Amino acid sequence: MSRHLPSRHPLSRRRPSRAAIIRQLDDQVVKRGMRLLLRLGVAPNAFALVETTGRRTGLARQTPVGNGLIDDTFWLIAARGEAAHYVRNLRDTPGVRVKIGRTWSRGIAEVLPDDNPDQRLAQILANFGWLRRLDAKALESSIRLLGTTPVVVRITLGGAS
Repeated sequence: MSRHLPSRHPLSRRRPSRAAIIRQLDDQVVKRGMRLLLRLGVAPNAFALVETTGRRTGLARQTPVGNGLIDDTFWLIAARGEAAHYVRNLRDTPGVRVKIGRTWSRGIAEVLPDDNPDQRLAQILANFGWLRRLDAKALESSIRLLGTTPVVVRITLGGAS
């Protein structure tokens, strides 16, 4: 007669991958802190807040990103690519808001899968200072560590909101 031991879920014994730990640290610490600074309007100009509409809930979702404003277009590189929730949200509802400093602007977002993220990042960095370049290095490291394929998003801005 065999004794039955309490069953455990097979995933509970697995150790989280390095990518999972990095994603959780990024989401729970870095993005949460930056989101607060951006909401208060006290974050450095190297960063911005993109507000999408949740594809399931319809609620506003705010994501901190690197500032990619060039003229009337806001460019961003989504490190997690098509898997990023905000990319999936803006594909569903392309109307977004972008907050730079203390100013919100409305825009229409478009994912550009054929655009080269490295070239686009170089174009963005040509317009910004050392802090934005430091953020770009963190973005590149994140992409390498997570093993993701980044995607370029273009937001055509249409005025203050």
